[in-house]
Amino acid sequence: MPENRTEVTAAGIARFAGVGRAAVSNWRRRHSDFPKPVGGTDTSPVFDLAEVEQWLREQGKVDQVPLRELVWQQVEQDPGGAAAALRLVGAVLLLHARPAEWRRLLAADDARLGRELPDALAEALRARLGEGHPVPVPEGPGLTGRLPLVRGGAQLADELGAGPAYEFLMGRHLEAGPRQYTLTPAPLSELMAELAGPAGPVLDPACGYGGLLLAAGTATTVAGQEADPDLAALTALRLALHTDAPVRIRVGDSLRADEHTGLRADAVLCHPPFNERAWGHEELAYDPRWEYGLPPRTESELAWVQHALARVREHGAAVLLMPPAAASRRSGRRIRADLLRRGALRAVVALPAGAAPPFGIPLHLWVLRRPAADTPAPQQLLVVDVADRSEGQDRVPWQELRGTVLDAWHAFDRDGSAPDRPGVSRTVPLVDLLDDDVDVTPARHLPTRAADAGEGVEEVRDRLTAALRHALDLAPTAGTPGPPAHWAMTSIGELARTGALSVLTGGPGSGPGGGPPVLTEHDVVTGGAPSGALPDGASEEPVLVRAGDVVIPALGRGATARVIDDATAGAALGRNVYLLRTDPAVLDPWFLAGFLRSTANSRQASSFTSSATRLDVRRLQVPRLPPADQRRYGERFRSVAAFEEASRSAARLGELLVQGLYDGLTDGSVGPS
Repeated sequence: MPENRTEVTAAGIARFAGVGRAAVSNWRRRHSDFPKPVGGTDTSPVFDLAEVEQWLREQGKVDQVPLRELVWQQVEQDPGGAAAALRLVGAVLLLHARPAEWRRLLAADDARLGRELPDALAEALRARLGEGHPVPVPEGPGLTGRLPLVRGGAQLADELGAGPAYEFLMGRHLEAGPRQYTLTPAPLSELMAELAGPAGPVLDPACGYGGLLLAAGTATTVAGQEADPDLAALTALRLALHTDAPVRIRVGDSLRADEHTGLRADAVLCHPPFNERAWGHEELAYDPRWEYGLPPRTESELAWVQHALARVREHGAAVLLMPPAAASRRSGRRIRADLLRRGALRAVVALPAGAAPPFGIPLHLWVLRRPAADTPAPQQLLVVDVADRSEGQDRVPWQELRGTVLDAWHAFDRDGSAPDRPGVSRTVPLVDLLDDDVDVTPARHLPTRAADAGEGVEEVRDRLTAALRHALDLAPTAGTPGPPAHWAMTSIGELARTGALSVLTGGPGSGPGGGPPVLTEHDVVTGGAPSGALPDGASEEPVLVRAGDVVIPALGRGATARVIDDATAGAALGRNVYLLRTDPAVLDPWFLAGFLRSTANSRQASSFTSSATRLDVRRLQVPRLPPADQRRYGERFRSVAAFEEASRSAARLGELLVQGLYDGLTDGSVGPS
């Protein structure tokens, strides 16, 4: 491989050209001058990035490959692996806060830069991360050959800023290996930080990617520990580039080899590993951290709970994400009982499935306080159940959930009790909990409001009746059938080439993060409001949808297309969603969306992978009709879409009525007659 050559995969070409993988495959088949592979395999070839960039420019498919894509390709192709490249880039970006030294080093030739950079990096790392930090300082031949990456990272920081540049690269790294890391979604991290309250030093003893520590925005020191050395280094750099507070991330297993034994934090936030059997049960049998009892071998989560309490000051808070079984397993009942008697366990919150990985399980939050010797132990536990506030991973209503949980917690924390909300929250006396099971599962202590069930059923029935009448009023008639028309057709690809519309694709949109809500595949198919969130690391500008845009899911959804209305406008376009933005003077969006809904159209534009059906949006076709005819069809399609939405609303109410009748009949609030 020639020195400093950067290679790129077909997926990388598609990304910076703004097309799908199928388009790159078509270019390779149709253009004999497309660059030949320089490595890889027949099924996963790699290409010389410079050759690909030149070809794309000559073909008019891209003006210039974005700098961030060039740098990411250098990271991805680094001989030491992407993690090593990200450690180097992160360390270099710390120098961005020292402008004079930054400019002096980058102005030097490669020989001088290679000599002076290691010492500069070592000093910057020590100043931000303290002695004993987890980031190795690159030097010698291993650094000399990577100076193009150093300069590329520096240019990207000048373009985006040091923090956003690193977030972009880390986001790409996480996308490339989504199963390698367990990420705590940003809305949940923020909720946990708010439950802990304002804090000075904050600790996460299983810090992973650092999301919980980032959520503790006012912390005076952020400390953490991570068993994976690569992840510990990347997280330390990420935090150092996003906060001015001292960052103290260390490598190791916090249970077996705690590196923060002298710390007494104001708050501990933790998403510990679940269901670990080899957590050190035998070797830690006499550890002083087990104030509430030796955790059984099968109760690693209770070991993490006690570790957190051991590292927090008196009256300090610890908030942990826990599997639901930890609230009720008989093996942990003695420890749960002691946590309750001594006032350490203050609240248990049941979350919806999809709130955090593993996404199929409705996890719990445990809110704890380290008791002080001179303070009477509380005699009540707050239980909150918001587990039924979600329809799945893409549907967690974070704003509503956050308000419900925090309202109950703040009242309880301030007054020692909170108003009961049937089915949602309740203050439970300890005498009701300290039985043979010591089960703190919220649902066990929150009976539903049976007295109002019958009235609720009647209300839903009235709403369903109105919805059915509305749907019937909107039901379109087919008219007099005639023979199929034989129109001259044109493809979306051709319309894009002539400027009648533009084709855009969405980015990551179902992960954690702030910013505008994300319109996901699920939302497009169900007609729902945007329910996703931009992930941490999404430093690329999201594509924001506008009223009149047409959106189509890319994977296995059949004939589905949706015209964006004013209520949805402004949302970010999610992953695996195509956006077609028309020139209204040439192409009516409702006409376009209606013809794209054709089953035959969808079939001829679909291809199949081993596990899904993928739509090549550029192969979809619409008739060549004048604007006046388009608008006539568009109005008709608009009325069909209104009937579809009314039918969906009626179906949802029908499901509510059925469940309400089952619940009312079984709890006695609805009689059999």
